[in-house]
Amino acid sequence: MVDVYLFSGFLGSGKTSLLLNVISQIKESGRKPAVFMNEFGSLSIDSDAVENGVPLKEVLDGCICCTGSEQTEAQIQSLLEENKDIDVILIETTGAAHPVEALDAIYSPIFADQLNIRGIITVVDSKLWLDRSRLSPQIRALYMEQIRHAHLLLANKSDLLTESEMATVSMELANYNEAAPVVQTIGAKIAFSYIEKVLHSTKEKSDTSIISGKGLPLSSKLITFTESVSRDDFEEWVKSLPETVYRMKGYVPLEGSINPHLFQYAYGMVSWLPEYVKMTPRLVIIGEGIDSIKYE
Repeated sequence: MVDVYLFSGFLGSGKTSLLLNVISQIKESGRKPAVFMNEFGSLSIDSDAVENGVPLKEVLDGCICCTGSEQTEAQIQSLLEENKDIDVILIETTGAAHPVEALDAIYSPIFADQLNIRGIITVVDSKLWLDRSRLSPQIRALYMEQIRHAHLLLANKSDLLTESEMATVSMELANYNEAAPVVQTIGAKIAFSYIEKVLHSTKEKSDTSIISGKGLPLSSKLITFTESVSRDDFEEWVKSLPETVYRMKGYVPLEGSINPHLFQYAYGMVSWLPEYVKMTPRLVIIGEGIDSIKYE
């Protein structure tokens, strides 16, 4: 299992600074990091800062959560196949990525059993937080969603605000996302050992599920099928799930079919597609408060 950390945050918040800082710390500890980076434009800019010798894959000219989702899956699969000795994958999303869709894009049922997704670290521009009312409604909604779904919040650029302003930022962030610790940072500098401690302390694993933090805002779960299921029964089970299930995707073995069908679910909408090759029958669930969900 390879540990995965997803770095989220709005444009210019300091994600790349966090990435470079963490890479150095992981290497100093004797482990091998790899990087997956998403840049919104067609030119590779931030990825040029990643030092040579660190395995790197990237998606350009699109967000991993929408136009580049298929490319994301292919690039991460390639990263795993070409680098058997990596210990940690650090994923930096574009500032326009919604954390739910970003997690959905990287957590493919094809390689879900190889990844141990530890959680989402969101870098918050503290000055922008105080000025968030100036953002357009759509952009502000994305900015707030990136914060709400984080497992750890970095209140970055604290040197640009007064102590009183930073106290306000920290308190308001803590109230908005009660589950995520808030750490004030300058240059997004934070001990990786602290990130590990925070995200590993709430991590629970079993043979049938992978959960990114019990009780935290956003988690993922893997369900493996041992026998074929009725399509009608399965869809009834889907309807019974709580509204906090945002995404599901995977390969479901249906009665009467030779190969499992590709199943996708997003905010109440269901789709099925036949597969012409035999895929491993398993399903990824992404949402909030999904620890107890199982298919029987």
